[in-house]
Amino acid sequence: MKINQIYINLPVKDVQKTREFWTTLGFSINEQFSDDKAVCVVMKEDHIYTMFLKEEFFQTFTNRPFAKGDTTQVLLAIGVESREQVDEMVKTAIENGGSKYSEPMDHGWMYQSAFADLNGHQWEVMYADASQIPTE
Repeated sequence: MKINQIYINLPVKDVQKTREFWTTLGFSINEQFSDDKAVCVVMKEDHIYTMFLKEEFFQTFTNRPFAKGDTTQVLLAIGVESREQVDEMVKTAIENGGSKYSEPMDHGWMYQSAFADLNGHQWEVMYADASQIPTE
């Protein structure tokens, strides 16, 4: 079986502020799946989407409580095309209301840094060059 798309669903307090945060980071919005209860951020056209759902609306999809931003249930890792893009995305996120939760790490073949978005969701941004993975 092969998956051709993924939709990540995350609860948020304010849909409009979340929309502004992610568009400031350079992402587009799929308006077809966005309204006052949700915003669909296009992470990779035709493949990866993050649905940020107003908390009350999110709760209609599950009978379990959801993390309120003060706990970690999932770490979201996204790959970009360069080390510079890693640093730029994290810097922009922090300048626009996100927060830093770990120091950058350089593994030689992989470089990563991280931010928490407006709702406390943790995003690890990385650049990796698999051809540089040590063989020993």
